[in-house]
Amino acid sequence: MKSSAVVHEYYKRVFDDYIVLVQVNPIDYSGLELIVHPDKKLEKTKMQFDEDIKEDLEVDEFKPITSLEFNLYLKGLV
Repeated sequence: MKSSAVVHEYYKRVFDDYIVLVQVNPIDYSGLELIVHPDKKLEKTKMQFDEDIKEDLEVDEFKPITSLEFNLYLKGLV
């Protein structure tokens, strides 16, 4: 029986007045983008990336983060 467990990868970039967090499934390049606005409003968007997403995020100065940090923002606990 195959396992369907996927270890997602997480990235974050802090801009002047908002934060962008990205979750990437390294198998099929699906994911989730979170935008945290200054008023703490959370915008969630399902994404479909391509195989160059890691390089794109690096060029755009996103830094790797833990799943815990991503999920704290997702749940509104940060």
